[in-house]
Amino acid sequence: MEDSEAVKLLSSLASPVRLAIFRRLVAAGVHGRVAGELAQDVGQTPANLSFHLRDLTHAGLLSVEQEGRFQRYRVVIDLMQALLRHLSEHCCGGQPQQCWPGFASPSSRIASMQVLFLCTGNSCRSILAEAVFNHLAPPGWHAMSAGSHPLGQVHPRALALLEREGIATAGLHSKSWDELPPPDLLVTVCARAAGEACPVYLGQALRVHWGVEDPAQVEGDTAQIEAAFQHAYTVLRRRIEAFLEQARSGSVDIAAWRALGDLT
Repeated sequence: MEDSEAVKLLSSLASPVRLAIFRRLVAAGVHGRVAGELAQDVGQTPANLSFHLRDLTHAGLLSVEQEGRFQRYRVVIDLMQALLRHLSEHCCGGQPQQCWPGFASPSSRIASMQVLFLCTGNSCRSILAEAVFNHLAPPGWHAMSAGSHPLGQVHPRALALLEREGIATAGLHSKSWDELPPPDLLVTVCARAAGEACPVYLGQALRVHWGVEDPAQVEGDTAQIEAAFQHAYTVLRRRIEAFLEQARSGSVDIAAWRALGDLT
């Protein structure tokens, strides 16, 4: 980062209102806040808030995403960390964590994340994703799965595949999306679930769609059906591995996470 960019960022924050907005969005984490919520948080009229949000967004400190009639704002974490690194790059011989043990170094990571994999029946694809994610994820990260219309049982071929891959299956069961705590990230793996209206408690979660063909619907001989299950597993695993690699950087890049839905 150049000094000129650092000055631009600090100048944008040199306002009590903008600093209050920024601090509130930092506290909101990956969920961010919609403009109406922020107006109440910092006691500003919509017009005044819009002015300050425009300044922070133009500086690059905030990202904005359209959600129907609303706009959701989030802090650009990687830019904030870059600014901190720039301000402290000469501290303690380039190792500021030696001065301040709690300093957010370049190797900072998102400490925890709750992910919900959602499909209609919660018997195959979302179950595979839940098990793979929990097998690969670091401590503090956890996945759940659910269905909008759960079948009530896990497909035996999905369980057999996971066991062959050395992935734990204990506790996996088909369940409703009404039975779970709110996640940070909602990942739909079938087109029908992606188009359904979610329960209110899921409204704050980030949403991405990683569509995968349902192997349970494949017709053919045993080899063809097994190949379909293996393909679904492989696609989901590749996407989850790529997601974890991106998320471990500490950056919340919802566009990049959504683009993983094209990875096969």
